[in-house]
Amino acid sequence: MIKLIKDANVYSPQYIGKKDVMIIGDKIGAIGDDLSLEGLGCIDTEIIDGANKVLTPGFIDSHEHILGGGGEGGFKTRTPEVKLEDLIIAGVTTVVGCLGTDGIARDVLSLLAKARGLEEEGITSYIYTGSYHVPVVTITGEAMKDIIAIDKVIGIGEIAISDHRSSQPTVDEFKRLAADARVAGMLSGKAGIVNVHVGDGKGMLDLIWKVVKETEVPFTQLLPTHTNRNPYLFKEAIKYAKEGGHIDFTTSSDPVFWEEGETKCSKALKICLDQGVDESRITFSSDGQGSMPIFNEKKETIGLKMGKAKSLYGEVKDAVLTDGVPLETAIKVITSNPADMLKLKNKGRIEKGLDADIVLLNEQDLSIDSVIAKGQVMMRDKDLKVFGTFKDS
Repeated sequence: MIKLIKDANVYSPQYIGKKDVMIIGDKIGAIGDDLSLEGLGCIDTEIIDGANKVLTPGFIDSHEHILGGGGEGGFKTRTPEVKLEDLIIAGVTTVVGCLGTDGIARDVLSLLAKARGLEEEGITSYIYTGSYHVPVVTITGEAMKDIIAIDKVIGIGEIAISDHRSSQPTVDEFKRLAADARVAGMLSGKAGIVNVHVGDGKGMLDLIWKVVKETEVPFTQLLPTHTNRNPYLFKEAIKYAKEGGHIDFTTSSDPVFWEEGETKCSKALKICLDQGVDESRITFSSDGQGSMPIFNEKKETIGLKMGKAKSLYGEVKDAVLTDGVPLETAIKVITSNPADMLKLKNKGRIEKGLDADIVLLNEQDLSIDSVIAKGQVMMRDKDLKVFGTFKDS
């Protein structure tokens, strides 16, 4: 089928004006003015009205516990797998799955199976091999082999540092992980990223600094995440980004955390830009399906909830509407920036020949209206058109 989106305000993510976007199969076929479907004869066609809509690339969530997370309060605190619908309503058309604290009862092979299932249901998916733990537990027996031999494995992670739940890797162990990821990425044409969970510990980014200052491994192989979790780590992250590193902010949060010193993602983006951080070095990810505490008015923990994929764009929207960041800048942190960081060459931009992953926003309030993944309309006018295999009754 050929689809034609007419008269949308297109952010590629740079604003390129009011344009028509043609989708041929699962690719963007053309971008231009007054495009037409006339003369196509018996070919199936569809016209989508883009008037009063903002068109952006589909969103990339580079850190999502698609298989479920949690479990740190016992077996009953394990969180469930993500559903396709949760990702679609969030505008996520590409997701990278990871394991967290529990790399024992959950394993990378199961993570891979979940990623393949999401792909079959209609969105693009990848995974990191390993979990918090070092040495890394993998599918083939070696992280390098996983990256080279398994199409969906694009890096290692999330490796925990500066955290009481970390396996406390040595400097040499951490250097070897980064070096192995880099070489495996080079051999396979992939990013070879080490996705690094950074906790509240005083070590902060010390291990990462040692890699980039004491070896030949470049900044581009390491992506520290959760770097907005407290004031001193956020300050260190800004320094790291100014020296050439990439930093990732976690969007699933709670206002109680902001009162305790966590920097809200939308605000973190604004602060970084004001302090001269290169906008291309900043990404957001949701930490979706990760467990989060619920507090009462006394700030006592009274239960658990989960991180949500929908927080990803929620923070981008807040950055625009509340913090005054231009849309074409803010949208990069969940489109072109992660696509570049993860070497997803067909993702993150509205360009001819790239994957037809598209989100349409309502111009008035920037709410998500429609979602197209690999050319398939997944949601239209806020109405889901494609559901996961197992629907809620």
